[in-house]
Amino acid sequence: MKEYRPDTLCIHAGYQPKNGEPRVAPIVQSTTYTYDSSKEMGDLFDLQAEGFFYTRIGNPTNDVVEKKIAALEGGVGALLTSSGQAASLMSVLNICKAGDHMVSSSAIYGGTYNLFYKTLKEMGVDVTFVPPDVTWQELKDAMRPNTRCVFAETLSNPALVVADLEMFADAAHTGGVPLIVDNTFPTPVNCRPFEFGADIVVHSTTKYMDGHAVQVGGVIVDSGNFNWENGKFPELTQPDESYHGVVYTKQFGKAAYITKCRVHLMRDIGAQAAPMNAFLLNLGLETLALRMERHCENALQVARALEKDPRISWVNFPGLESSSYYTLAQKYLPHGSSGVVSFGIKGGREAATRFMDSLELASVVTHVADLRTCVLHPASTTHRQLSDAQLKEAGVPADLIRLSVGVENVQDILDDIFAALDKAVK
Repeated sequence: MKEYRPDTLCIHAGYQPKNGEPRVAPIVQSTTYTYDSSKEMGDLFDLQAEGFFYTRIGNPTNDVVEKKIAALEGGVGALLTSSGQAASLMSVLNICKAGDHMVSSSAIYGGTYNLFYKTLKEMGVDVTFVPPDVTWQELKDAMRPNTRCVFAETLSNPALVVADLEMFADAAHTGGVPLIVDNTFPTPVNCRPFEFGADIVVHSTTKYMDGHAVQVGGVIVDSGNFNWENGKFPELTQPDESYHGVVYTKQFGKAAYITKCRVHLMRDIGAQAAPMNAFLLNLGLETLALRMERHCENALQVARALEKDPRISWVNFPGLESSSYYTLAQKYLPHGSSGVVSFGIKGGREAATRFMDSLELASVVTHVADLRTCVLHPASTTHRQLSDAQLKEAGVPADLIRLSVGVENVQDILDDIFAALDKAVK
């Protein structure tokens, strides 16, 4: 396909119908696929031929969306998963086993933090968390001989910390390991981490990529740039006996990582995306560029208005010149960060509760990053499993309100906010 720009790729990448075929990528709602001979089927199972044989491993509808997201991120391949959590888990387990170690920024989504802090540790993968503003040397010092990857979020949820991707990537590569980046909030419309040295990207497609809150999903994207043959990753460079001795780097080259993730982990874990969900996700992707432009424009206006209001104790939005992450945002997110603004209200948690309960246009929901304006108190919801010390480490103060600014008329959003503030702060 021609090298189109991201907003064109959102619409056309992944599916080019031939003469007489459906203009819209169809839903292939089938678990299995027929072949004329058992040899053809056997070759598929042995990874000696390409094709679909069971939807857990691959499906034509999913394939369209995977190719589209890979094109948007600039990667060699992608794998849809049943959730963002599944994507984060599988991206790590693909190269980490019991006895291995990883380094992660502490400023990440609360569910991901708990996944690493509890579940991965229980599986034998040790995790060292570093502050989001870690220096190159501190990040390098956190690595061990058994470190297998570094993990960060481009724009953290909900602290809105902008990661210095080039620094994270350089430190990781100096240690001979890949950088995995969660790019959920910016989406590839606003940031393509591979261009700054990241090796693997994950998303919760439930958020902006879908944009309509109709499907839960995730995706893993492989840049194809990391050198897996540096001696640290035998699972990719030595024979896999469960596939008659296939060596992923030899047979699949730049796509070794994402192929192993599909044919090994997806085969065994089974956290695949449903074709119907992939179809719905594709509809969302078609308007992603348009929506992100409006989300970012509305959020900047809301952040500026909140910053001027005396009832607001603080505002965090990378697009504000007052933000400590403004310089990094201009480097990595020059077209906008996301529609999420975090802030605190004078009067503490009680005032925050009154504010959220007084909103009419904005909804109090667990979700974030769809086209409707919504609000949440992370310390008592998405991050409630974290201790006070962990909340502080993750950059989520107890009074933080996460406002996900939608694509409604911005004046209606502001009117709703200020009416609720009138009732919340006496």
